[in-house]
Amino acid sequence: MAKIALEHIKHSYSTQLSGPQEWALKEVDTVWADGGAYALLGPSGCGKTTLLNIISGLIIPSQGRVLFDDSDVTSTPTIDRHIAQVFQFPVVYDTMTVYDNLAFPLRNRGVAEDKISARVREIARMLELEGLLHRRASGLTADGKQKISLGRGLVRENVNVIMFDEPLTVIDPHLKWLLRSKLKELHQQVGATMIYVTHDQTEALTFADWVVVMYDGTVVQIGTPVELFEHPQHTFVGHFIGSPGMNVLPCEVSDGTVRLFGNKIDTASSLLPDPDKGTIEIGVRPEFVRFDAEGFLVEIIKVDDLGRYQIVEARHEDHTIKMIAGEDVEIPSESPRITFDPHNTRLYADGWVVD
Repeated sequence: MAKIALEHIKHSYSTQLSGPQEWALKEVDTVWADGGAYALLGPSGCGKTTLLNIISGLIIPSQGRVLFDDSDVTSTPTIDRHIAQVFQFPVVYDTMTVYDNLAFPLRNRGVAEDKISARVREIARMLELEGLLHRRASGLTADGKQKISLGRGLVRENVNVIMFDEPLTVIDPHLKWLLRSKLKELHQQVGATMIYVTHDQTEALTFADWVVVMYDGTVVQIGTPVELFEHPQHTFVGHFIGSPGMNVLPCEVSDGTVRLFGNKIDTASSLLPDPDKGTIEIGVRPEFVRFDAEGFLVEIIKVDDLGRYQIVEARHEDHTIKMIAGEDVEIPSESPRITFDPHNTRLYADGWVVD
């Protein structure tokens, strides 16, 4: 296991840099604790896999350093970094048995057969593969093969970090929850540093102790699932985390007052941004929007009744506002008005929270 430090990492796949758009990673500067469970979360193209491959040594960054326990491994070959990586699609040898697939990484490193047997059976027990050890991998389902891939990542005991690159993509939806729970359980048992790459917020939030949210080649926030929900540091985090995501609406600041659609509004931000610099917006999650006769007038566009709660889509002029209302909340039929909880309404300047 290892503490991983990324110092001013930048990377471009182009040799001719004409602007910021040429950088796949614009700058990443962070430290991940030894033994932590981390998720790299973001949309396709944000730089997640590039960053993962830099940590594993498959890519040498254009700028910056990678350190394992304060040792510079930026140019160290992958084989010498002592990492295990589980890919999006199962990597197994179909002609081998499950036992031989799990034993393969250990045999390659000359581990004694008695130690291999003990370790393989331990991992098989963790993954509930004990009854399949003598079956050929070719006869297994996709989730069974992915379990083997997970096992091959876990079977070595001397790894610095175990990395998962969207490992549940090929798994049937009803089995994903089971494997996510199993991965969380495995982290608690093994205690290794784990990094899990995904674009699925449910996978990230259920697996990780710390979620690293990436957007446009940079890390915009690292936090616990609760912190990302309650205190998004960037409007992208508010959009991406939560279902539905945070409402982001343009506002104005003048004479020490925040105004939304011409109405004075209170926020949780203790500072006010310079009104002449950048784009100023407020962010409020649908959970903190409510009907109020003293609020501003909206038009109800759609109501989705999900049983225990309702998702209400409202509109004010050209702006859509979503709110979550309890199952017992009556939706006004005439002149509905809404307001925001000031303790959970924040100001953002050029996308970043004003705090």
